[in-house]
Amino acid sequence: MTLMGSRTTRRWNYHVFLSFRGEDTRRNFTDHLYAALQRKGIVTFRDDKKLERGQVISNELMKAIEESLFAIVILSQDYASSSWCLDELQKIVESNQNLTVFPVFFEVDPSDVRQQKGIIGKAFEKHEGKFPDCRVTGWRRALTQVANFAGWDTRNKREAEIVENIAKTIWTKVRVKLPSNFAHLVGLQPKVDTLIPLLKIELNHTCFIGIWGMGGIGKTTLARVVYEAIRNKFETSCFLANVREESERNGLVYLQKKLLSSLLLGNIEINDSYDGVEAIRNFSCNKKVLIVLDDVSHISQLQSLVGDKDWFGHGSKILVTTRDIHLLTAHDQFEKYEMMMLGRDESLNLLCRHAFKRNYPQQGYFELSKKVVDYAGGLPLALQVLGSFLCKRSIPEWRDTLNKLKQNLHKDIFKILRISYDGLDDEEFKAIFLDIACFFNREEKVEVTKYWKIVVFIQ
Repeated sequence: MTLMGSRTTRRWNYHVFLSFRGEDTRRNFTDHLYAALQRKGIVTFRDDKKLERGQVISNELMKAIEESLFAIVILSQDYASSSWCLDELQKIVESNQNLTVFPVFFEVDPSDVRQQKGIIGKAFEKHEGKFPDCRVTGWRRALTQVANFAGWDTRNKREAEIVENIAKTIWTKVRVKLPSNFAHLVGLQPKVDTLIPLLKIELNHTCFIGIWGMGGIGKTTLARVVYEAIRNKFETSCFLANVREESERNGLVYLQKKLLSSLLLGNIEINDSYDGVEAIRNFSCNKKVLIVLDDVSHISQLQSLVGDKDWFGHGSKILVTTRDIHLLTAHDQFEKYEMMMLGRDESLNLLCRHAFKRNYPQQGYFELSKKVVDYAGGLPLALQVLGSFLCKRSIPEWRDTLNKLKQNLHKDIFKILRISYDGLDDEEFKAIFLDIACFFNREEKVEVTKYWKIVVFIQ
């Protein structure tokens, strides 16, 4: 896995490098911190036990330090007694221009570390005479420097609380260092700028908002962008993707367990959906949470996962995406946000990014690009699929594709739109069929037949 920083060309393999004295903290504090960082998706380097057997810091560790964004140094009582740890620390401090360092004072006084007093001082008494003066001086300088950085003092603090605080702080800082996955998206920023104020994040009340619109219009992408933008403002958060599909495949209890696990509420025993409701309500009622339920298709999913505002702590925000506005109306607590199609200029921009890898058509393709945009009708999914399909194809191939599209939908577009079609009951389908049929009064039979081929194809 290679990550690239947003402000520099330096490449990263790790978000965090953990420096610690294995005998002191490997089986307790460091282990718990490593697990907390992993849960938040923070890629962390933690050395293996066998690496401690050497006398000199290994090339592997040197390389890992150089390829990390942050270093967390767990300064325990015996940390300074290890020449290995001190060499590692010196390397970390020397990399400070490219590496942000956070000390954790694990049951030691920060002033003892800074001035090498107490148990830290006794360790250095043993080092002097055993190692060259220049090496010991470098270690002292490194300890003094790292002790002056902002960090955490664990004395008289609850370990679980400190571990979660460290993981949350690091995740907040990691996010701003990494490139956005959404910077290339077309037409999304105005929607984000409209939706976030609706959530009223600054107010301490629970808010339910439903994003609704047809399949392929970009509801999930919008919800994900908003989620990533605001998740650090909450105690815990969960993006529950593909709710419709997961519910059909694995059932509601599976989704309830997944939600509880993602909210870091533990692996709670749930026998049925009623138990799940009680667990979600009881364990999250005093927490400020952010939850996104993506692609909700049935009222039971809402009732089982985010039943009522009093299930969650003050300031919680619940965001749902759905194709069916009636679900939001039936649940009664949702403010509705309708996802709109892209405008013509935005549509052309999106098509060109996928077809030509730039914001405008290549020479000779402008009129063809406009025809594809007209065919897609502002649907982002259609523009992305067709743009990717037409990429690097010749003008005759573009024309041939447009002719084929008049007869049949592209299979990837068809698959997404078919979900909405399958969700209709007979009465709904009949009503829609009659509404559409009215548009063709007094039209030639040949023309009408051409338009209705797609309906026959879907059936």
